[in-house]
Amino acid sequence: MKTAIILTDGKAGHENQSKAFARMLGCEYALVPVAFKSKAHKVLSYLLDRFGVRTLKLFKPFDAENACDVVIGTGSGTFYAAKALARTRGVKCGVVLYPRGYDLASFDCVLAPSFDAPAKLPNVVEIPANLVAADEAFYEKGVAAFRERTAVAPEIAVIVGGPNKCSTLTADWMKARLDEIFAQPGVKAVTTSRRTPPDVEAVVDSYPWDYKLIYSKDHFNPIPAFVKLAKKLYVTAESTGMLSESCTFGSAEVHALDNLLPGPHKFRRFVEGLRMDGYVDGNRKVDLSAQSARAKELLA
Repeated sequence: MKTAIILTDGKAGHENQSKAFARMLGCEYALVPVAFKSKAHKVLSYLLDRFGVRTLKLFKPFDAENACDVVIGTGSGTFYAAKALARTRGVKCGVVLYPRGYDLASFDCVLAPSFDAPAKLPNVVEIPANLVAADEAFYEKGVAAFRERTAVAPEIAVIVGGPNKCSTLTADWMKARLDEIFAQPGVKAVTTSRRTPPDVEAVVDSYPWDYKLIYSKDHFNPIPAFVKLAKKLYVTAESTGMLSESCTFGSAEVHALDNLLPGPHKFRRFVEGLRMDGYVDGNRKVDLSAQSARAKELLA
């Protein structure tokens, strides 16, 4: 089996997508944390890359002694490092997300989200949603763990995230959305997250759910079971990872609860792209088999 070094910036969402990329390629992998020495060194990396200079001297010392067939990175903290390390090893590099500002042509494979309107280059493979490091065994285990806690079979499930720089989440907004959901018939389940504000959790907690997980009280993760069992799944729109997972796995009709701020920001483009393609507010599931085949070809 081929092996990969995954350079990680420590962000769980980025690391998850790198793991999914390695799995897509059929690679075993080793995680290697990497960080620029300073913000100035990161800025310098863009300039050096344009002149074809790739050096690991811009980074804090890191241990990447493992043998590998490919170097993988996700996010701006790893793009240049992946290219530089791959060059020193004489192997290829593949990255996830769009390495804007860097020389695109010198990456061997770029898995770029559609909402970034990536350049049409032979090495750029467009993907409609985030990669998800999960498989059927993961969901079977999640459903089994859920079944140990409850016999509830959720028909309508709700995943509540939290505010970020491009979204808000207030108690009044949440109440209005839950009133709409509770007007529908069906067995209902909900989970909040570590990012859910306390006043929003209090509103969620006040409704007569058939099953509820309030994260501040219980850290169990019912999401794999929701994805596999629910017929209709509501996810707050800033939760791009959860939306991607819901649109990729299971058979639920997925809906985004639109808590996004106005403006043409990436979260808005992401959700609208999923909606336009029928992954959100529809029942179409993301199929990355063609993208997977192309990535394997580029990184062979």
